[in-house]
Amino acid sequence: MKVLLTGAGGQLGQALIAACPPGIELIATGRAELDLADPQACRAAVHRHRPAWVLNAGAYTAVDKAESEPVLAQAVNAGAPAALAQALAETGGRMLQLSTDFVFNGAQGQPCQPDQPCDPLGVYGTTKAAGEQAVAKQLGADDGGRAAILRTSWVYGPVGRNFLLTMLRLHRRNAEAGQPLRVVADQVGCPTATPGLAAACWALIQQNLSGWQHWSDAGAASWYDFAVAIGELAAARGLIPAAAAVQPITTAEYPTPAQRPAYSLLACEATRAQLGLPARHWRQALAEVIACVDA
Repeated sequence: MKVLLTGAGGQLGQALIAACPPGIELIATGRAELDLADPQACRAAVHRHRPAWVLNAGAYTAVDKAESEPVLAQAVNAGAPAALAQALAETGGRMLQLSTDFVFNGAQGQPCQPDQPCDPLGVYGTTKAAGEQAVAKQLGADDGGRAAILRTSWVYGPVGRNFLLTMLRLHRRNAEAGQPLRVVADQVGCPTATPGLAAACWALIQQNLSGWQHWSDAGAASWYDFAVAIGELAAARGLIPAAAAVQPITTAEYPTPAQRPAYSLLACEATRAQLGLPARHWRQALAEVIACVDA
């Protein structure tokens, strides 16, 4: 089976390449091979390779910068999925579109269901929601459709640019300086490790699932909880000399250009049951990822 992967150079793309199952002919494309801001290039890539699946892991993920670059965010997060799906509608292929918890407003105080309406707060979430709808319109995301939209949250891994690697650097620096880290404690979601997310993506493709799906690791955390756990686990493993103290702060004390959902936990039970993959608590997944980080 031939799979065209976008975003191959990103943290999830690298995990997907590492976890690629036997029997998959993987065509891995990064920005150099496929510019997702160019819809003609997206359509041409599908027609040239004629994959059974497009796994669209590429995205514009700079949440705050998107507020000042809405045109580029729209092109990558909505225009590229639309172009890829349009071409697949012509060639007969299927598509797995990666999406985000940021398509929800975070106001409901309970896990977001796959079938509930989107209500994004900023440019990033708005463009990702538009990408979902474009794929569903072209390929169908109901039973018998050829599109799967997999939403996830707070993605991190041992490579790339993410909260884990930033916190490791800051723990090391601030512990040496005797200064606390100030981390937001009133935004709640669930960290999701790239190895588990990659396994879910491949299981979904191998089972030919369609429709809206949710995947994250199990449990719930604030960014403060996540930062504390990173320091504890990294220090215990000797990855950093010591963890810095972490001071909880409010969102209002750490203003950013983009508004973020206060509660973005995803309801993942149905997807886990369909994929036959166990729920792994985010702390267990974090310990396993930290073990893979270079000192």
